[in-house]
Amino acid sequence: MSRGWQHPYVNIFKHVKVEEWKRSAKVGDVTSYMDKTLKCSVFRIKGPVPANSYILVPKNPNHSLGLTGRYFYLLFRPTPGKYFMVHLDVAVQLVRISFSNMFKEFKSTATWLQFPFVCARLPNPIGLLGLAPTSVRWTCLMMDLRFTLSVYLNCHHSHLKSIKLCANMVVKNMFTSDLLLDPAKQRGLSSSQGTGPIPREMSFPVPKGSSWDDLYDHIKFPSEGSKLPFDSIQKEDLKPKSSKDSQTTTTFSTSRCALWTRSGEAVVYPCHAIIVSMNILSREQRFFIGHTDKISTLALNGNTTLLASGQNGNNSVVLIWDYNQGHRLSMFRAHAHSLCSLSFSFGGGILCGVGKDRHNKTMVVVWNTLNVSRGGDVTILAKAHTDVDIITMKVAFFDDTRMVSCGRENIRLWRVRNGTLRSCPVNLGHYHSLDFTDVTFEEGISSDQCVDDRTLFACTKSGHIFEIDYSRVAVKNVRKLLPAQQQHLIKQIYSSGIAINSISVSSSFCATGSEDGFLRLWTLDFSAILLEAEHEGPVSEVSISSDSLQVLAATTSGNLGFLDVSTRGYNTLMRSHTDAVLGFSVDGIRRHLTTASADGTVRVWNMDSLHQLYDFVSEDNPCSVAFHPHEQTFSCGFSSGIVRVFDISSSKLLAEHKQHRGEVIGLAFSADGEFMYSADSEGSLALYNASEEDHLLTRVTCNVVARGTERAPDALSVSGDSSRLAFVGPSQYIVTIADARSLDELLRVDVSILDVESPQLDSALKVCFSPASTEHLLVTTSANKILWLSSKTGRLLRQVSNVHKHLCSSLAVSEDSRFLLTSGHNAVKVWDYNMTHRVNSQVMFIGHSQPIRQVSFTPDQLGVVSVGDAIFFWDFLADPDEGLTDSFGSLPVCEDDPAKPVQSTAPNPSSDSRPAVSFLKVTDLDSDSFSPLNAGQTDKSKIHFHNIQETDLLCSIAVPQPQDEGIKLKAVIGYNGNGRGNMVWSPDQGLFAYSCGCVVVVEYLHSGTQKHLQGHSKEISCLAISNDAQTMASAAGGNGSTSSVFIWDVQSGTCRKTLSYHKGAVQSLAFSRDDLLFLSVDFSDPGLALWSTENFKLLSSVKMSGPIHDAAFSPSTAGQMACVGSRGVYFCSIQTHLSNTDLKVHRVSPPSEVGEVELTALSYHMDSYLLTSTNRGHVCAWDITKLCCFMIWKADDGEIGVLLCRGNRLLTGSNTHWLRVWDIKAAQDVTMYKGSVVMEQELMLDGTMVSAAFDSSVDMGIVGTTAGTLWYINWSDNSSIRLVSGHRSKVNDVVFSCDESHFATCSEDGSVRVWSTSSYELVVQFQVIDQACGCLCWSPSSGEDGAHIAAGYGDGTLRIFRLASKEMEMKLHPHYVAVSAITYSASGEKTAVSSGDGLVAVSSPTSGATIRVIRDHKGATITSIQCVNEQCKKFGVEGNELFLAAGADRRVSVWATDWSKEKCDLLDWLTFPAPANFEDDSFPPSLAAFYPADHSLLVYTGYAVEKELSFYSLTKKQIIKKISLTHWATCLSLSSKNHLLVVGSKERVLKLIKSTSGRFQDFLQHSDSVQTCHFSPSGMLLFSAAYNEVLLWEVPGF
Repeated sequence: MSRGWQHPYVNIFKHVKVEEWKRSAKVGDVTSYMDKTLKCSVFRIKGPVPANSYILVPKNPNHSLGLTGRYFYLLFRPTPGKYFMVHLDVAVQLVRISFSNMFKEFKSTATWLQFPFVCARLPNPIGLLGLAPTSVRWTCLMMDLRFTLSVYLNCHHSHLKSIKLCANMVVKNMFTSDLLLDPAKQRGLSSSQGTGPIPREMSFPVPKGSSWDDLYDHIKFPSEGSKLPFDSIQKEDLKPKSSKDSQTTTTFSTSRCALWTRSGEAVVYPCHAIIVSMNILSREQRFFIGHTDKISTLALNGNTTLLASGQNGNNSVVLIWDYNQGHRLSMFRAHAHSLCSLSFSFGGGILCGVGKDRHNKTMVVVWNTLNVSRGGDVTILAKAHTDVDIITMKVAFFDDTRMVSCGRENIRLWRVRNGTLRSCPVNLGHYHSLDFTDVTFEEGISSDQCVDDRTLFACTKSGHIFEIDYSRVAVKNVRKLLPAQQQHLIKQIYSSGIAINSISVSSSFCATGSEDGFLRLWTLDFSAILLEAEHEGPVSEVSISSDSLQVLAATTSGNLGFLDVSTRGYNTLMRSHTDAVLGFSVDGIRRHLTTASADGTVRVWNMDSLHQLYDFVSEDNPCSVAFHPHEQTFSCGFSSGIVRVFDISSSKLLAEHKQHRGEVIGLAFSADGEFMYSADSEGSLALYNASEEDHLLTRVTCNVVARGTERAPDALSVSGDSSRLAFVGPSQYIVTIADARSLDELLRVDVSILDVESPQLDSALKVCFSPASTEHLLVTTSANKILWLSSKTGRLLRQVSNVHKHLCSSLAVSEDSRFLLTSGHNAVKVWDYNMTHRVNSQVMFIGHSQPIRQVSFTPDQLGVVSVGDAIFFWDFLADPDEGLTDSFGSLPVCEDDPAKPVQSTAPNPSSDSRPAVSFLKVTDLDSDSFSPLNAGQTDKSKIHFHNIQETDLLCSIAVPQPQDEGIKLKAVIGYNGNGRGNMVWSPDQGLFAYSCGCVVVVEYLHSGTQKHLQGHSKEISCLAISNDAQTMASAAGGNGSTSSVFIWDVQSGTCRKTLSYHKGAVQSLAFSRDDLLFLSVDFSDPGLALWSTENFKLLSSVKMSGPIHDAAFSPSTAGQMACVGSRGVYFCSIQTHLSNTDLKVHRVSPPSEVGEVELTALSYHMDSYLLTSTNRGHVCAWDITKLCCFMIWKADDGEIGVLLCRGNRLLTGSNTHWLRVWDIKAAQDVTMYKGSVVMEQELMLDGTMVSAAFDSSVDMGIVGTTAGTLWYINWSDNSSIRLVSGHRSKVNDVVFSCDESHFATCSEDGSVRVWSTSSYELVVQFQVIDQACGCLCWSPSSGEDGAHIAAGYGDGTLRIFRLASKEMEMKLHPHYVAVSAITYSASGEKTAVSSGDGLVAVSSPTSGATIRVIRDHKGATITSIQCVNEQCKKFGVEGNELFLAAGADRRVSVWATDWSKEKCDLLDWLTFPAPANFEDDSFPPSLAAFYPADHSLLVYTGYAVEKELSFYSLTKKQIIKKISLTHWATCLSLSSKNHLLVVGSKERVLKLIKSTSGRFQDFLQHSDSVQTCHFSPSGMLLFSAAYNEVLLWEVPGF
């Protein structure tokens, strides 16, 4: 059916020539007359019986109008005191839609929808059903036919067949259109939102000086505002918005589903297709992602372990989640559409849901969810169909088989018995016609109380509160709630009460949420209001927390908050736009975000705290915004063409310009802030002088920008040097580049002729300059391409096709031009900007349920902002130090870092038994006893594992027995991404193990506990676990020394055997399928060793012709295995004769089709096939019997290091960071072909994959990356969750908070991470780009609210972060070189910050002012500073604190301070002598600290004549004690308990010393130099760090 002639609208009376009555019919009393109000001819239809007088279009019932417009418009006025009726017949299947003021209620069948029509807008709509009032006005009725048929009947709208207008009414005309037209707007163009002004011939006249809304009514069905009382057609009562500051940001869906968790610490609510769990104190958010449409209902069980969610639309699926873990447990569907209510039983074994079936009948379903948390299926216990209306339904907390529901004109009790769901109605008496909105059970009664003694509470739209006798199924009491000044019991039904939307009852009070925007707390007898809180919109949901201390309130205007009953304070959790977000702009200096929305508001948000700061409201619709690059101002363009400039700080309107005639589709400032630009949909372009406050208009050019609104809101792009302006125009095929200072045209490029082979003309959509190169202009086109154009010559530099499945709606380039961001429909892609490879994009962000309007990077390039249906902030997980070009390139698996030299060392010292405890004596040791060896480097371009830094222990060490240890390893923070295959997982046993340094960490997933396997003296390279998960093997060493393979008993954690056969680095370990054989592979000295697992004796070994990368036993054939390496694939057979075992090896070179490659990984597929991968991304399939390759396909662009096959699914992981799953279908014979391999799913992780373990179906598993992260992968919902995460770069400092609830780490990568001490989970991360963070200090104040962290950076800045708000509070710049140490004063009022040039700046952490600079150490790096509480009178000076600073020149200064009086006096100056020469590259650091038990003692160590600790007395002015050391100290920490201190050394020894006796113990769990160690304030815990390994120790003492 052709639709072109129907656009933009069809005048139906004109189309059928109604006045001729040839194609239309009039029956009964139908006349025409001249209406004085409309000043035109209209038709009057009247008669005592509506069905006997009517206008029918078309006349012949066998003919059809064939009108396909989505919206039907009727211009009419009901006759006062009369009834009227309208019938619309729509096809494909014939459905009649009728509305009339005769109908008392909504009714629905498969072929007929009947809607009540309310003739006026009054406070109580229930009383308006019936005759039209005398005040009825001319009305423009708009009905969305597509929506009506889809929601109510689940069918598609094809066309309008016929219309019947019945008495009594007066009608002007009717028409159809695909545009949403505004009758109050009679001029302008259609916007990009599908809206526009009403045609002149259809408009109502408005006298000059009058308002359209004062004369006429505009009714939309469905309505746009708050939910109307019932399914009816009536005018919506919209309240004006006020402009005010608010507290929160992002988006909250306005559906009735906001829930408390059991603890009351978090709330759960939907945001379109995403579920959000927010902690109400920290405002930290967790996300549940899996829905494809807007979520309509949520439910939690009683102890908050299970979460159920249902989505709207025609695919009303239900998802059940593990709330604590955040993963999906089950997904199922029973309802066809309109799922409106879900309710869990208290224990979570029963779930009840209400929705519509495919015949549009209400259906109630009860599911059995008892076993869902254990992986069981969800089954239907019972279901029932009903004709009654159900708004909500709840399962009784005291009985899983009982439910209660309410809706229009009914309250029903339900019960499941013998697989049948039955209900009985509550006898409402003369209250039967009320509209019930919510129902709840009486709280505060024990669960064993008799059911008959329980009471139900229900509320209505008319303000009634019903108390229901559960046993008698009858009304016990009815109260009508009135505003506070009118509180009394009223029996009349239709008097004006408080329209109540939601009710919640606790043992102490009752909470109600009502249409007037109030949350009210009542006494249980409703005799008085205890508290009330007013909101901007109707309150749609209230919920009392389980402890009755907080009341949650949600509104239809998108606000979410809670009332604290004890303090009577109200806290806003979420405030959001109520309509689509059309555009945004970012203030990079202040980290503010401004958004323009179709709800008519412009809002300003804080990007760090996610708080809404300002709300600008306008009667005109904003459509685009732009921040000034320097000033705290922004400009906003409106649909009327007006451009306004606002000052945020003063909320002042600076300028207003009205030169545009159409909707503003683009706004931009030049990067230098000198100019502002705007463009409109009529083609005009304006230039403004932005250096002046009033932004004077400089120039306007017409017909230069392409007409239309499809390029909004970012139709303009300014180059980074502020010299050029680009836009699409004057036609859609032309891209114009103009001078940014004058708008003079510089260049035109016709994109339609760039592709001469295209059958269609290509048009330009969006333009964007590259920030780093003004010569690059990016253009997206209608052919779904991105073009790189030269902005100087217009030459096409390169292009990419098939960018998105839909047209690209927005694009942005990162500041360094390494990444390109694009959006299409509801997906966002990130591209390698240089496009140096064929595959260079990935869908990184999917979560929007509606098309995305605009995307951009955050100022720090660590996040992405996207807007459309909501505002989304995403973490950008690409490595900030490496572009996607590197990620996709063919790089070596490991590269040597000059800062981390790979050294070959001498063999390990003999493992002689040593005493449990040794003593350090005050005697000199030979200073020459330490001499590190530096052997020659080997070629490691293909070594998959290397030690970061290896050192030997050539001095005596004292390793205690486990039962005698003074510190015990408690937890390991991080994962060693430097290994290969160093993570294993046993799904059946519920454990996984991984290595970190010298330690194997075994985690039990069921209990969350850790076990540590300790014994290696070098970094572990790989792991293997037996198939019964009873035995584990780990390998360490190599690179010039003998490798050790430890065989562990997993249950006891003891080492059963140590194998020291291999001379080089062990690359791979494997157990046979029957666990009888064990294989180890030497990489450096290529060879295989086969062992018997009975006693781990060597059975056979063989030398290989080249390095071996991977090896595996055949899973089905005994005696067969294979390995791959630099020279091809090796097929091995194990031959046993008597007691002799031989390995027969047959090498096959890689197929010639793949070129010169190395085979990097392998995995068996079924019985006859072997799959191998190459360093160039190929996967080869081999026939084991014929020893030949029969298929090759390109699976990646980089080196594939992880290959795992289970059944017909293959997993590949590469150094391009892509993890992919392939479907490989093969017959029993060799019929596998390339077309049978299909990629099912893919994920991008944060580094090269080095280890992977999955279940038998490859549905879920764990993957380890070089970024030091272990990811849990679930392919069923395409999700990835971090299990273990550590720093990728060197950890510079680890410190405890004062209350020891948290600890913080900082790293060379610029990150500061705060962790929970109890759970070891990451709480928050603060990231600074391109600056290393060298030191940390917690503020002395305790508790999260007052806790601050001071961090020093390589650029000389000090940043102070607040833990409670998770944002930076202060940035100071006290130095011009790197900050070397920080400390707070003991009172917390000052910070002392030292630098690499020897200066110490004392500053205020609140004002940022520098009070004093100590220059006494100038020229020598300050290596340690400390401040303690101490009265200084005993030293003969004034002060209440002692402060020390130690420099690299071995000088220590001690100061007496009183910062309240700004006093800082030098108390002592110490100089420690040392020899002139040192055998190593750098001197050991000078370390000093006050002795905790006596602050008059100072402990010092550093480069000196001897390796020793010196104890200096400030009162005696001399060294009173020395303790010798075996190694130079790299770090020092003193415990406040048991006179313990600990020092770390470059030789990776952590030495625990008893300062009173010199008794000591050595610990060798680290694999690298120990660079930092810190006791907790209580002395009960200890942290130590070596490179990126962080170990947490318990300190029992000795």
